[in-house]
Amino acid sequence: MIAYIQGKLTYKSPAQVVIETNGIGYTLQISLHTYSQIEAAENCKLFTHYYLSGGAKSTEYIPTLYGFADEQEKIIFTELISVSGIGTNTARLMLSAMSPQDIQRAILGNNIKMLQAIKGVGPKSAQRLVLELKDKLHKIALPEANSAHVHNSFDEDALQALLALGISKNLALRSINKVHQDNKEINSVEILLKEALKNLQQ
Repeated sequence: MIAYIQGKLTYKSPAQVVIETNGIGYTLQISLHTYSQIEAAENCKLFTHYYLSGGAKSTEYIPTLYGFADEQEKIIFTELISVSGIGTNTARLMLSAMSPQDIQRAILGNNIKMLQAIKGVGPKSAQRLVLELKDKLHKIALPEANSAHVHNSFDEDALQALLALGISKNLALRSINKVHQDNKEINSVEILLKEALKNLQQ
């Protein structure tokens, strides 16, 4: 099992990166949380989770590597996908809309409303998250998030990230445009994506 990959970033977007190490390029799916940690880096180390997608009726399984800038995010991700109804895409959306610390606080504080605000998380899923993970996450100590990041923002990066998260192009474009209409000072891809994800719930 691959615990982590360390090497040169040969491709980087808010939803996906390629890390080259020993002449091999590994594609990893990432969250906005991880992207914010590595956006300015040329080399990095990402902790990994290997996932095989495919239903019971499917004879074909698709392997996917998910990458995380820190072990804490990986822990939250693996706990999230252990809950029925929360798939890898929803877990990645959650970690793009909220920090691992905020997700932990929402679950420990029974904040169903905050969890429901994330695309793909309905009332029943939010309740299951609290019911199944509250005791587990109570035992995990996560460091406070560091929000001091400098970003170069482009609408195209935000659009590609939303598309990679399973959001239709028309809906993604409308959401991005609304962010700019509401706030002319947006100049960070991280903030742009978070605000766009919020718009999708309205």
